[in-house]
Formats: sequence, structure tokens, C-alpha cells
Amino acid sequence: MNSLYTDQLTVRIGDTTACRELSATFHPGQVWSLLGCNGVGKSTLLRTLAGLRAPTSGRVLLDKLSLDSIPRRQRAQKIGILFQEQDPAFPATVLETVLTGRHPWLSPFRGEGEIDIEMAQQELSRMGLKGMENRALSTLSGGERRRVDLAALVVQKTRVALLDEPANHLDLHYQVDLMGQLVGDWQENEGVVIMVMHDINLAMRFSDHLLLLFGGGEALHGRSADLATEENLSRLYGHPLRRYPASRHSFFLPE
Repeated sequence: MNSLYTDQLTVRIGDTTACRELSATFHPGQVWSLLGCNGVGKSTLLRTLAGLRAPTSGRVLLDKLSLDSIPRRQRAQKIGILFQEQDPAFPATVLETVLTGRHPWLSPFRGEGEIDIEMAQQELSRMGLKGMENRALSTLSGGERRRVDLAALVVQKTRVALLDEPANHLDLHYQVDLMGQLVGDWQENEGVVIMVMHDINLAMRFSDHLLLLFGGGEALHGRSADLATEENLSRLYGHPLRRYPASRHSFFLPE
């Protein structure tokens, strides 16, 4: 079923407690946004959900198996993560970077094949990057680099997608249309999507569930329709917010 679970999960980094004894289930087909103030531990929690960081206590499970019991290669076939910022230390081309998303599926004895390259080129075309396959990453704008990283995540073909500020550096068209396509594809394929979001209104546009981190380990999780209230979001951000109805989605603005 590819459900992701947290069982009494506590995550701390330094003096910051992102969550305390959090038990939640992220079901296939659901899209979650993780919201909270800067420094509350959102990215740290996302890395813990990916199995890249050990929890302080409790467990993260995928299909009832603890993540630390799943071999790294198999875990990378099931869970993909988009980091907030990528390390540009190693020189690479656009195509080479996208093809890294295929590595969990490749035999150790062979490199990428024609099918892998075709998948990468298709995603580059969807991202508006056709013809840029041989460009060096160092020559790209922030938005172009973000779309390259999204393409790499998509070709990884995981059933759980963890995205840290996916709309970073993206123009409005890509924030709305491209992210809408990608989220729709993951939902249609019964994937689980969990996104750290900075923009409340983008989160409301795409997410049917929310995980709110208030600081000090306090968290609320549940359906967006239930949790996205003026009271909850004003307390979350420490500033009064007002809800305004729109044609399809409500949106929130600060007073």
C-alpha cells in the first residue's frame, strides 16, 4: 500500500524539538503540507521521514517496516526527497543530474540505458528545459536548477515524494501549473506527497492534509478542511491571518 507511518516520533535538533511523540499515517493518494515558522524543524522532520536522519525516539515505518530495516537501495526505490538547496560541489550536466534519479533502479554492472535517457528527456521537456541537456548546472538560473531537481525526483519513480520548499525559485507559471501537474500525477498513481511549504496559499491549493508544527514539539495533523482555520494559522505564525473564500480554494492574508 506504500503508507508511511510515524509511531510516537520525537525529532530534535539542538535545542529545537520539531515534534514530540507524533503518531500519524500518510496514506496513498494523500497530499500533505508541512507548515510552521522558520527554524521550527520542518526540514529536519522531512529528512527523518526519508530515513536520512535518526529520530530522537519513536519510529518511521513504510508498509509496517521500520525505515532503518530497509536496505538503502530499496528505500531509494520507495522514497524520494527534494532538498531545499542542492550541493553544487560536483560538476555535472543537466541530463547527468536528472539521470541520478534512475540510479536506485540500475544494476551495479550497467549504466543508464535508452529507456532511462528517454524518461529523463521527457521530464526535461515537461519542465521547459528541452535542448538544455548538455548545459552545465553552474550556468543555470535558480528556477532552472529547481526544475532539473524536480525532474530527477520524478524519474526516480518512488511512491513517496518528500519535497522541501518545492516552489523555491519557480516563476508563478511553474508554481501553479507545473506543481499542479506533478502533484496530480503522484495522486493518480496512489503516491504519498509530503511538502514543506512556505506559501500558505500554495499549500491550500495542493494539499488535502496539513501537519502544523507550532514549536516546542507541539504538532497538529489532519484534513486541510479541518485544520486551516484563522485561529490555527494565526497561532502557527504568530500573526493574525484572515480567511477569504475564492472560487475553488480559500486563501489567507495577514491583517
